[in-house]
Amino acid sequence: METSIKTERQKRIRGVGYILAAAFFFALMNLFVRTAGDVPVFQKCFFRNLVAFFVALAVLIKSGDGFQIGEGNFKYLMYRSVGGLLGVFCNFYAIDHINISDASMLNKLSPFFAIILSTFILKERANRRQWAAVIIAFIGALFVVKPTFSMASLPAISGVLGGFGAGYAYTYVRKLGNRGEKGTRIVLFFSGFSCLATLPYLIFAYHPMEWWQLGSLLLAGCAAAGGQFSITAAYTNAPAKEISVYDYSQVIFAALLGVIFLGQWPDIYSVIGYVIIISVAVIKWRMDNKDEQKRFENEKGWPDEDITGDKRVRWSGNQ
Repeated sequence: METSIKTERQKRIRGVGYILAAAFFFALMNLFVRTAGDVPVFQKCFFRNLVAFFVALAVLIKSGDGFQIGEGNFKYLMYRSVGGLLGVFCNFYAIDHINISDASMLNKLSPFFAIILSTFILKERANRRQWAAVIIAFIGALFVVKPTFSMASLPAISGVLGGFGAGYAYTYVRKLGNRGEKGTRIVLFFSGFSCLATLPYLIFAYHPMEWWQLGSLLLAGCAAAGGQFSITAAYTNAPAKEISVYDYSQVIFAALLGVIFLGQWPDIYSVIGYVIIISVAVIKWRMDNKDEQKRFENEKGWPDEDITGDKRVRWSGNQ
């Protein structure tokens, strides 16, 4: 029992680490997509996923895991890919028309959607505190874009749809992970699907690019590959209800990148949002750790001394 609980805790810690890495990579991707300038969204999507496809292909070949998809997983890979491509399309459209911190916030509605969808698709029900943590983080994210937020505008609506598409995709990433599908195959399938879906546009309506635009899109693809591998690893290690709140850190990363490279300074409302997001993430993390330690103590019984007479060392995050 002790080994099982420790293993689950380690998996959740890895999930949090991966999701923070994914948040940074996707914020970086948004920056490169924005700096690519006036390039059609379909074209941006193609190059974004082309790089990720070859990275995933190289990793899969090196790992020796093979290309064989698990029995019954093809349809779930399709669901994940359709939702993911919708999320990318809508997110890129929002990035092109509003600042990157606003676009990132709207896309970070995805954990909220993931928890809702996980209830129906995965039967993973969040408790009240987990719901409260996500809702409070969501409110904090709204503070970030309050001065310019308008759900009546097409870019904002596109951003919300992007968040839904991403949440839908991540829910099926979790399902595929539960069914034993390798994360590398999930990334490869999605990247290949996206390239094939956008290829006809490139063939019949290619928009000529400057060298720096191509470079920005290739860098966006590299960042996206890092993000895809990280987010896939995150949701295959832990349920959405346990780690999704940490995905809001992308708003923080995007705001910092916006200040440094685009001169987009956050106002007081954005700062309030950042504080709320960080605070709820830290509080949730601490409370989860305390609950897990109490659960371990209740199940183990925690005698003061073991049969050898040595003091029992309590389990903590430092062990």
